[in-house]
Amino acid sequence: MQKLIYFDNNATTPLNPEVYRAMEPFYKDEYGNASSLHAKGRSARNAVDNSRHIIARVLGAGPEDIIFTSGGTESDNLAIKGSCWQNSKKGNHIITSSTEHSAVLATAKYMEENGFKVTFLGVDKYGVVSPDDLKEAITDKTVLVSIMHANNETGTIQPIKDLAKICKDKGVLFHADAVQSFGKLDIDVEKMGVDMLSLSAHKIYGPKGIGALYLRKGAKITPLSHGGHHERNLRAGTENVAGIVGLGKAAELSFTNREAKNRRLISLRDNLHNGIKNSIEDVYLNGHPTQRLPGTVNLSFQYVEGESIMLNLDLTGICVSTGSACTSGTLEPSHVLTAMGIRPDLAQGSIRFSLGEQNTQEEVNKCISVLPEIIKRLRAMSPLKK
Repeated sequence: MQKLIYFDNNATTPLNPEVYRAMEPFYKDEYGNASSLHAKGRSARNAVDNSRHIIARVLGAGPEDIIFTSGGTESDNLAIKGSCWQNSKKGNHIITSSTEHSAVLATAKYMEENGFKVTFLGVDKYGVVSPDDLKEAITDKTVLVSIMHANNETGTIQPIKDLAKICKDKGVLFHADAVQSFGKLDIDVEKMGVDMLSLSAHKIYGPKGIGALYLRKGAKITPLSHGGHHERNLRAGTENVAGIVGLGKAAELSFTNREAKNRRLISLRDNLHNGIKNSIEDVYLNGHPTQRLPGTVNLSFQYVEGESIMLNLDLTGICVSTGSACTSGTLEPSHVLTAMGIRPDLAQGSIRFSLGEQNTQEEVNKCISVLPEIIKRLRAMSPLKK
């Protein structure tokens, strides 16, 4: 049986064994409700509080600024809907970018259907938002700007500090979706100047179904759920104690030796990119050449469809993606690549390789060795290749 090679870490990561061990007691003996006052409840509450302190510490925030959620999507929804409804008397204008994750885009469109006006900022050929464009788009009715820190498809990193400064000067709330960057990049909410920031555990070798929203002191949002006093009355429902413990442990581990881990990932990523580029013609990099996530390389292969490449790689035991896992299944070209001005045929021929801590140079070499024959075979059958 061939060994599986997993190059889809931007979709989700394998659970770190240390994270699993930290969570296990809270599925067995430590089963208390964190809102209960007895010994079992206090034990659960202590575990939740400990993880809250860990998340706060790695973000440069206070523990009271952290709201636990079910993941990045809920965090994005809570930030956008909550802040807009809270500030609806001030204005009804939202600004975001055209390359956001669907959790932000779909929420912005929902708000648009409910009386808000939304400006979708364009990006340059690398997928970067211009601070000047943001400055020009802000009006006296703007209540929120939401720009992701790093793109899930291309890995492109946005100039969040510059964008947040513009918003602060204008008195506008700024939210950053940091689901892809948390644990990989240097994130200090004070230095970045953000008012809200979303994160998730399963992108950093933690469990699925748990995330958090950073909410700056003084920033007010309207809760989406009601029924209890949990999470400072902002997110009702019994806490997912095991998940919260897993998120805290994953965050702690991700920020341990992070620079060394990133150097290794960048080396693997660049070796993969160069190996493919040197062995296959008509391959194009999507995203910023340097200002991108350490493990992400998005490539377009001319004359072939990305889905065919993905399926053929899967047959060799290599897992990759044609873009975001949340939009897979659609035949439309990636909205991210389209917004970057990439031709539809190239956008359709894109593959995202997202490497993680478990990947090796041997695995990179295997991909480089099998991919040229796959592309050659697919191009021989392509009506686009003349």
